[in-house]
Amino acid sequence: MEKVKRKVRYYCEDTIYKGCNGKGVGIAVLDTGISLHPDLKHRITAWKDFVAEKEVPYDDSSHGTHVAGILSGEGIVSRGQNKGMAPGASLCVLKILDQNGRGTVSTFLKAVDWLVYQRKRYGIRIVNLSVGMPAREEKTELAMIAGVEELWDQGMVVVVSAGNEGPEKGTVCVPGSSKKVITVGAMENGVHSGQGPTQECVVKPDLCAPGIQILSCNGFYPFQPSAYVKKSGTSMATPVVAGAAALLLQKQPEIGNVEMKLRLRECRQNLRQKDGYGALDVTNLLLSRKFT
Repeated sequence: MEKVKRKVRYYCEDTIYKGCNGKGVGIAVLDTGISLHPDLKHRITAWKDFVAEKEVPYDDSSHGTHVAGILSGEGIVSRGQNKGMAPGASLCVLKILDQNGRGTVSTFLKAVDWLVYQRKRYGIRIVNLSVGMPAREEKTELAMIAGVEELWDQGMVVVVSAGNEGPEKGTVCVPGSSKKVITVGAMENGVHSGQGPTQECVVKPDLCAPGIQILSCNGFYPFQPSAYVKKSGTSMATPVVAGAAALLLQKQPEIGNVEMKLRLRECRQNLRQKDGYGALDVTNLLLSRKFT
């Protein structure tokens, strides 16, 4: 458990030391919302509530706040100890899930439309979707996949969780089953997530990242005494990858989403498993060069 937590911190400290913190990169977070946690309130540049239409940011679940802290938490309460992957990046937070983590396809598609029209205004380069549902109804599945692929086709780097339905084959969740988006699994001594192949025989997840017992912002602070809590799952691994992408975009802003996906896959660490999934390697990613 402790090993995973230290590794995430190592990524942050190492990259910030080299002057890379995601500054100038906008990240859209589609989740349960965000609280005005001291580590996050200065990172929020846009807020839209598609559930209750409230004008002030809030998070009645704490899931979205935890995800946002991994992405871009400044570590203020911890005096710099619990920073996120890209503490210089800005956050555009769209609440699409209720306090139980449930949402509708129509709400999700409204958020997609909003992003398409507002992405340039807020400099959104990355979309983090720590959201997934088992494939049950073809109509719903196709709508969700069409939504994330619309964002991808608009040029955004779309990072989606693989879901926690595994480890059996064919258990990757929607919309992480899209062949276009970057699908992330969680790891600690192996892969802990939904796995492919998808119905199109696409190998998923594309890569894995630390996602077990990750320490990040508590959405109920200060009403609860602890400013940070631990959570596990592919929801936590996804912002680790999205945050790493923000670091690379700060260094090389000309990179498109297709090349970003290739770079992430090319720079993976080998997990030495039969499934062949690789782990995020931030150092190699930031040292990688443009493909010719």
